[in-house]
Amino acid sequence: MSHPQTVFTQTSFHGPSLLQARRRTIGRTTARAQLRKLKDTGRYECFRLRRHPAHDDRSSRWPCPAPMYWDSDVAKWLEGACYLLAEEYDAEVDAAVRELAGWIRSAQREDGYLNSYFIIVGEEEARRWGNIRDQHELYNAGHLIEAALAHSNYYKNNLLIEPIEKYVKLISTIIGPGPEQKRAYPGHPEAELALLRLYTATGNKDAYSLAQYFVEERGNPKGQDGQLYYDWERAQRGESPWKRPDSYQLHDSHFYNQAHAPILEQKSIEGHAVRAMYLLTGVADLLCLDELGIKPYAHKSEYFEALTRLWNNMVDKKMYLTGGIGSMWQWEGFGIDYFLPQGSDEGGCYNETCASIGVIMLAERLLHLDMNSKYADIMELCLYNAVMTGLSLEGSAFTYVNQLASSEADKSRREDWFDTSCCPPNVMRLFGCLGGYLWDYGGSGKEAYVNVHLYTTANVTFQVEDQKIVLEQKSNWPWEGNIRFQLQAPTSVNVTLRLRIPSWARGKFTLTPSYEPAAKLEKGYLVLPPGYTSANKAFAIQIDGFKPRFISPHPYTNQRTLTLARGPLIYCVEDVDNPWEQDHFRNVGIRSDSEVSEKDEVINEIGERYIALRSVGWIRKIDDRTEAEAGVEPGSSSLPQTVGVAEQQQQQHKEELTFIPYYLRANRGGRGHMRVGLLRE
Repeated sequence: MSHPQTVFTQTSFHGPSLLQARRRTIGRTTARAQLRKLKDTGRYECFRLRRHPAHDDRSSRWPCPAPMYWDSDVAKWLEGACYLLAEEYDAEVDAAVRELAGWIRSAQREDGYLNSYFIIVGEEEARRWGNIRDQHELYNAGHLIEAALAHSNYYKNNLLIEPIEKYVKLISTIIGPGPEQKRAYPGHPEAELALLRLYTATGNKDAYSLAQYFVEERGNPKGQDGQLYYDWERAQRGESPWKRPDSYQLHDSHFYNQAHAPILEQKSIEGHAVRAMYLLTGVADLLCLDELGIKPYAHKSEYFEALTRLWNNMVDKKMYLTGGIGSMWQWEGFGIDYFLPQGSDEGGCYNETCASIGVIMLAERLLHLDMNSKYADIMELCLYNAVMTGLSLEGSAFTYVNQLASSEADKSRREDWFDTSCCPPNVMRLFGCLGGYLWDYGGSGKEAYVNVHLYTTANVTFQVEDQKIVLEQKSNWPWEGNIRFQLQAPTSVNVTLRLRIPSWARGKFTLTPSYEPAAKLEKGYLVLPPGYTSANKAFAIQIDGFKPRFISPHPYTNQRTLTLARGPLIYCVEDVDNPWEQDHFRNVGIRSDSEVSEKDEVINEIGERYIALRSVGWIRKIDDRTEAEAGVEPGSSSLPQTVGVAEQQQQQHKEELTFIPYYLRANRGGRGHMRVGLLRE
């Protein structure tokens, strides 16, 4: 079974594109910038098992001190570094990866245990497997597994696979359905998807069994001695049920880590957004193994129904226009249906970068189960907006939270690192293996196929029964909708191509040469059968939807706003282009029939080219209060006099507005004023 992290090397970004520009920046700048931060903060040497002052800080982040995450920070960087090295060698990065691999091997205990924090502080300060809900042992293990797989693929050895398989063996003896085992599952999902990747790569049966157990046991109300495991575990620690992390609304609010009910019984997407995405990606991977005939799974249909239900709830009722998820700051996750405030001063909007990366991971797996363009559409939305905004153009500054509107308390800005720095290396590893997300492909005998999910300039090379297939695409996506294809395949091989037609194109496209009878769309993909591809090795498609358009949130959000979009890109306004703004654009509106013009722009310092949008907006005046004294009554005792539309327009103060792609925000200085959705008249 193909995973993007495995097959990305078969794709080459061989020409200029926005995606390739980001990948080059990450390979040449970001990897080294993050390596310096790992070293400066002490993370880099955590597997040398030397105590750092951060290990003595128990009060600032109860019950999970910052160093508990360090293994995962190192592992994600190592994983991403291996992906980037496969494309362009960097001696400094290579040396660091080799050094880290040696330290990780040396850190493993004789019984197989491998977690730097618990080894360093010892059993007296932190008991192994004593707080699986909060203390990230299994989360760290998952990222070590993924790092080991990337290391093995690049270096062609088992230096990290060996200790990882030993660690998995240990975990499988501690956790499971046996009478002397803990009936546990990760408080922060990640191990599930990692274990299934390990099984796919090595056939490790313990990995598969453990992942399946984690999926099926989660949320079991009678799991351990008649109790939900996390409640039983807390009682074993002797903690009061009222002593709980800040992210828990109530003492039994297990929705935070998706343990409020078994997965099959969950009606809506809940809790910490990253945890939810990683969990569902693991579930989808379990089903993919069955779908592709690798490992049968008896409950595939039931879990696919649950996946579909939770995906639809997320996209329809809990996702921002940028592809961001997680409106609640308190638990970094989902709120109630349609609660999607644009900024913290409106009551929320967290939109962690890692969460949208998780959406991309889940969407890619779902495409193997259901070739429906809706998954690829969301994958693209997240990539170009909620994720790409997480990295500065220079490649050395990042965002953790991605609001749609700034405020004085939370301005639009970037940081070079974070106390919890999961997002920076996560962006690095996603872009490192991005080629694996563009398409999936394969075949057998005389039949081959390529399903194209994302457009850019790249080619993919693979073999079917020793027959070489090459598909090249060239485009100026996401700025233009024309994509040229060139297929190289033996005449004896029948090649079927499927090209995604984005939902925002409204089904409008032009295929050249045309196909008679008319080519058909299947779940949002244009199907080009062997009869077409054999006769037209070179062809092009022009996809519509690259004129500016207005979009808006669902009416039930009670946000009467308009947002500009063009192709897959969501736009915003910044004070850099609109220096007259003084209050984060909260009183700025725009009409749905406003004319919008385009202008090619370039950020001269780094040569970044983009298309800016321009229009005319209006400024709301809050001057309808008549009370002479403050504090008399809420709201207003009198409404403005009703006037005609023409009179309203004459009274409004108008301003010219310049919009830029959301991913470009916080890159050009300014005062940190930014907004995606403007008031709708």
